[in-house]
Amino acid sequence: MPLIPPGLRAFLVRVPFLVPTVRFLRRGPLARDRNLMITLIVLSLALGILAARVSVEWFSPALMIPIILVGGLQLRLRSLAVLLAAIAVALVYVGVTGGFGYIGPGLLAAFGFTSVLAGVMARTRGKLGVQGLRGDVMLLELRERLKKQSELPQLPKDWGTKVVLKQAGGSSFGGDFLVSSREGDTVELALVDVSGKGVDAGTRALMLSGAFGGLLGSVSDFLPVCNAYLHRQREAEGFVTAVHVRLNLATGEYVITSAGHPPVVKFEAGTGTWRVSPAKGVVLGVVPDLHCEPDQGVLRKGEALMLYTDGLIEQPGRDIDAGLDRLLGEAERLLPSGFSAGARTLVNSMSAGHNDDCALILIWRP
Repeated sequence: MPLIPPGLRAFLVRVPFLVPTVRFLRRGPLARDRNLMITLIVLSLALGILAARVSVEWFSPALMIPIILVGGLQLRLRSLAVLLAAIAVALVYVGVTGGFGYIGPGLLAAFGFTSVLAGVMARTRGKLGVQGLRGDVMLLELRERLKKQSELPQLPKDWGTKVVLKQAGGSSFGGDFLVSSREGDTVELALVDVSGKGVDAGTRALMLSGAFGGLLGSVSDFLPVCNAYLHRQREAEGFVTAVHVRLNLATGEYVITSAGHPPVVKFEAGTGTWRVSPAKGVVLGVVPDLHCEPDQGVLRKGEALMLYTDGLIEQPGRDIDAGLDRLLGEAERLLPSGFSAGARTLVNSMSAGHNDDCALILIWRP
């Protein structure tokens, strides 16, 4: 501390605890927290004095509730505790000076509830290591990344695609996600379903979407490599199903592999009906070596492939085969008018009456 006068420096040496205190006050993040805490304390005490001495109608103690909320969003837990103590002192002062009639049971209950809520917010944000609304901004960024990753790559004009993702409860996060890549005339896409629904499955979906997105297009045996990755995880948190399609845009040739996922269905232009793909395999992460039985074919003009998750065909108390039959029946009724226009209607029709994550991907040759 070269700018401190010699006399003051000698005094600080004789009082050792002042040195760490001065250093504490000069720290960046802590100084910001401390300055805000002091500001809110001064504002709270000023409100208490004005309410007691000037007018409780103009300077109501209820104005301290927004101060508590700001403290919960911005302050560390210890600083919030100091702020709450200062607010309690201000309330006692108002009650003693102006009369306890100004502070009724309802107001005290509101202060108590707000204080608990602020404490929960401060504790949660302290664990995350972020303050204010930065944590919410991070979630928004993750949501936008997931939405962008679920978009299929640009395809030639003689190809059409439609992606419909509907999360349980209207949430922005869910257990169904899509990853895709294109290299020249080869397009690969994988539809993945994580056990659970809504926000509960969203955290695992976010983690796996990054891992699976990095593997897609980089390895020849996509699902076996994903299975090996999940099998190495020390903690098993439910199951994961997936279906993988590799498609040649020049010839229309495709290869479908599945791991415990509902079967892909193909619309055949010649018969005007939907055919169920025989591709099958075990759920990901259960066995160390995954063996898949692929399905190969050619997508011709007027034909389409439809990928979906079990939330579209599975309902409590109903057999999954009956759900698949209903899906094919609805597809025959809605999709002939146009794959792109009928996809959203098909999802809404199949998901009506139950709350689960649903996903539908259509890729076709007009």
